[in-house]
Amino acid sequence: MADTSCTALLAAREHDPFAVLGLFADTKGWRLRVFRPGVKSVEVALADGSWMPLVRRPGSDLFEANAATNAPPRPWRLRIDDVVGHDAYAFPPQPPADDLYLFNAGQLRQAWRRFGALTEIRNGVAGVCFRVWAPNAERVSVVGDFNRWDGRTHPMSSLGASGAWELFVPDIGTGALYRFEIRQRGSGTVMLKADPYARSFERRPATACRVTAPAAHAWGDGDWMAARAAHDWLHAPMSVYEMHAGSWMRHPDGRFYSYQEMAERLVPYLVEQGFTHVEFMPLMEHPLDESWGYQCTGFFAPSSRFGEADDLRFLIDALHRANIGVILDWVPGHFPADAWALAHFDGTALYEHEDPKQKVHPDWGTHVFNYGRNEVRSFLMSSAHYWLSEFHVDGLRVDAVASMIYLDYSRKAGEWTPNVHGGRENLEAIGFLRELNQMVHGEFPGALTIAEESTAWPMVSRPVWLGGLGFSMKWNMGWMNDTLDYLRNDPVHRRYHHERLTFGQLYAYSENFVLPLSHDEVVHGKGSLLGKMPGDEWQRFANLRLLLAYQMMAPGKKLLFMGAEIGQSWEWRAGEEMPWHLLQYPLHAGVQRLVRDLNHLHVHEPALHDLDFSPDGFQWIDCHDADQSVVSWLRRSRDGRHVVVVLNFTPVPRQAYRLGVPQGGNYVERLNSDSSHYGGGDLGNGGGVQAETLPWMGQPFSVSLSLPPLAALVLSPG
Repeated sequence: MADTSCTALLAAREHDPFAVLGLFADTKGWRLRVFRPGVKSVEVALADGSWMPLVRRPGSDLFEANAATNAPPRPWRLRIDDVVGHDAYAFPPQPPADDLYLFNAGQLRQAWRRFGALTEIRNGVAGVCFRVWAPNAERVSVVGDFNRWDGRTHPMSSLGASGAWELFVPDIGTGALYRFEIRQRGSGTVMLKADPYARSFERRPATACRVTAPAAHAWGDGDWMAARAAHDWLHAPMSVYEMHAGSWMRHPDGRFYSYQEMAERLVPYLVEQGFTHVEFMPLMEHPLDESWGYQCTGFFAPSSRFGEADDLRFLIDALHRANIGVILDWVPGHFPADAWALAHFDGTALYEHEDPKQKVHPDWGTHVFNYGRNEVRSFLMSSAHYWLSEFHVDGLRVDAVASMIYLDYSRKAGEWTPNVHGGRENLEAIGFLRELNQMVHGEFPGALTIAEESTAWPMVSRPVWLGGLGFSMKWNMGWMNDTLDYLRNDPVHRRYHHERLTFGQLYAYSENFVLPLSHDEVVHGKGSLLGKMPGDEWQRFANLRLLLAYQMMAPGKKLLFMGAEIGQSWEWRAGEEMPWHLLQYPLHAGVQRLVRDLNHLHVHEPALHDLDFSPDGFQWIDCHDADQSVVSWLRRSRDGRHVVVVLNFTPVPRQAYRLGVPQGGNYVERLNSDSSHYGGGDLGNGGGVQAETLPWMGQPFSVSLSLPPLAALVLSPG
């Protein structure tokens, strides 16, 4: 080979290092060329066990050996400054051609098995295969603690039109730190980037990726997974506890609980409180605590704040064995603009849009994914598949769907680019979401997808084949806003806002709704749920108990953010644990007991969940009593069971309040939120009432009730 063959290598611009490095046949027999910046000596092991020194090319870090016989055996070993190991350039690339084709076509669903840092054995040698997609790079190198972070040492090999790069680095393994050094083809700019497919990162503020071993956790949730596949979630109880792992509970010195420590405390707590599911705010790796995980930089990596991937598997397994489902917040709508992560990954707008009117989210300063790019769809679909398959999660709550499906979301006129038809719909994002939901429901029976979608976009939770987006459920933001707006009013004024309680029934069955009282309502100066309630201390707690009962008795699945169940007095603070000490006070402990009893009633009473998504499961008894701010309804199940729900939204007790009911006999008071057990005044009906043969409110029978102030009653025949 002529000396000029190494020009690009020496300039750190070589895209095909195997053309110039390694073992070659030549006129003298064989030639070995090794490039090792900053070393003193290089030797190669020959077949007879002897070591042959390589000669440094003058003025360079190239070392060569040349001989007619006794070629080194493949894969050859090098001794570099007395350190012995194999040469990376003894292991030619092994591109997975079929999977690269699918990746480029947007159809690779398990791209993490082909990209990132993959521990392998090649030719009997253990090491790590690094693969990354960077189609506009002139040169890509893997750098790490194994090569002193020197981008000249391990240039990767271009895999042609796929845009992927590959290099197998022998003799390294689990725990090795690494990044990719990328030289952009046009400008020559050199960038240091995290692996988009990294499955582990250093703990923040450090940002290097870490090579991980294959999963070693032995799952014990086989019964749960089998039952989930046949689970009729449409008619099942669902009460979700939304939590932020970093602030649910902490050690006295402020340290986070690990995933395993969470399992010890969280699982029995959820069982005791009666929640059916837990929803974790994003556990994917993110550098900034204050983002709560919603600015994700590791779409395949559990946050290192709380432990390793197998530790998270342990937590999920423990939850499943306790019959608690697990939902993860997942954020495919945007990603942070950090220069070391996905942004401008190969020097061009690769994962994001080039068009500035589509590139940056105006509210968050983050980048919007380019859903029209095949490889980006493969990336995101694989991320969803990864959490569902590798961690057995039971659902994904997709954040900020509205920001994905509208091109003009939070943009003024002239600040957005219409679609090909001149409309405001993001057709590529819509296609992606439909494809995502089809994949989840097709490959993971019983798994759920839940949309946080804040507009009136039609058919979010209807099948794709009917023209819907295909989600299992959608957050009912209208119910949440109307309910909280109503309860903020002093009770004396609530009569003028009665429609806030009744309007939701006009659209309640247009989607499969979740009724959320989420973290979004207790941050950014909004105060806690308790803090939103008017009146003195007694009224505020009574209002909160009424709100929690109203949520549980209304049709739709339920979600409650941590802290509400103990009557947290101030808004959520992500930098500290929940104020568990409040439970020493009777009113706070009463709220917790109420939430527990509401959940258990919800689970064990079919009428309160069986027909959540059908108008057959709900019937107004009286929605017109605005003057007294009282509403009442029936909840029904498919087998004909029913319960009576009555809510009094004023602090005025209502004696001899007559209410129509569908049958005669005794009605048992199943729950009274004014019970002294919950911190109330104990006004009620002595455990039950007798229905009279007196038609009322369109019902053939009626009961005379004592309605406690600012309270909910639940009754059923018995």
